[in-house]
Amino acid sequence: MTRRSIGLPLALGITLSVVALLLGVGWQLIVVGDLGPVTAGLSRTHWLLIILGSVFFVLIIVGLLLLCGWLVREIRFNQRQQAFLDAVTHEMKTPIAALKLYLETLDRHDPAPERRRAFLSRMGEDVERLERTVTQVLAAARSDSPVEQRPGSPLDLTELLRQAVGETTRRHTLDSDAIRMERKRPLTALGDEAELGMVFRNLLENAVKYSEASVEVRVSFEESSGGQVAVEVEDRGIGIERQELRKIFDRFYRTGRDVQRQAGLGLGLFIVRALVRRNGGRVDAWSRGAGQGSRFRVVLRAAPGGAQPAAAPSLPATGLS
Repeated sequence: MTRRSIGLPLALGITLSVVALLLGVGWQLIVVGDLGPVTAGLSRTHWLLIILGSVFFVLIIVGLLLLCGWLVREIRFNQRQQAFLDAVTHEMKTPIAALKLYLETLDRHDPAPERRRAFLSRMGEDVERLERTVTQVLAAARSDSPVEQRPGSPLDLTELLRQAVGETTRRHTLDSDAIRMERKRPLTALGDEAELGMVFRNLLENAVKYSEASVEVRVSFEESSGGQVAVEVEDRGIGIERQELRKIFDRFYRTGRDVQRQAGLGLGLFIVRALVRRNGGRVDAWSRGAGQGSRFRVVLRAAPGGAQPAAAPSLPATGLS
């Protein structure tokens, strides 16, 4: 991913600063040195120059302020990008190192069958971790292209969520009632099954990962008369600060609590928003603040005329970061 250069904004900032300085000094020389007292002897031309100069000076100052904001955003973006590279390195090197160690152990020794099965199980988990990391990076790369709404095909959101809930429950060894679905009847929407499967698995993974000791996640459904259907994923986890709600869908963005609490790539919600938009929908987030949990609402197009959905496929898992 290309790092954004800040050379041009820096050059513009320096140039505008020099122009502003020269303009201010020039005004003083003209008004005070040549014209004497400011309140006497000013011609129409001088007043016109003073007014135009004042307007241009204000515009330059405004430009400098905007430029400063731009530079701050660019610096923060580069910092998040560097954090992403560090996270990718960690997420890939750690399981690779573990796999190498297990393979060397199996090659040099002849462990007991129970220990061999344990090694193979842990190796499988490391492979899944690598697969999730690669899937996230590839999905983010595809999301960087212009969003084009797809026509979509009818699918059963209830079945899609049921599979996602079952997979998340098994992966985290949760109680059967840790993630509750409040609907059993089919709910048909238009979209791509694989992409929406990734969206809901990501949201469920996120809800579980940022829950406290007791995981309580609720999945609810809603039908509207405006040709839309909605799915809400609500948890009682660590919550999101109000000032960060508008930033969490940005690429590489991770809150301070996120960085301290969990490892991740900072791409999960960015991918969720891109995939939902590609399927003609939108995603919103709410939270009352730290410790108050969070709620994500995905709105999609309803299938016209109650079209029959195709069977939801078994989709690869991908975790939210």
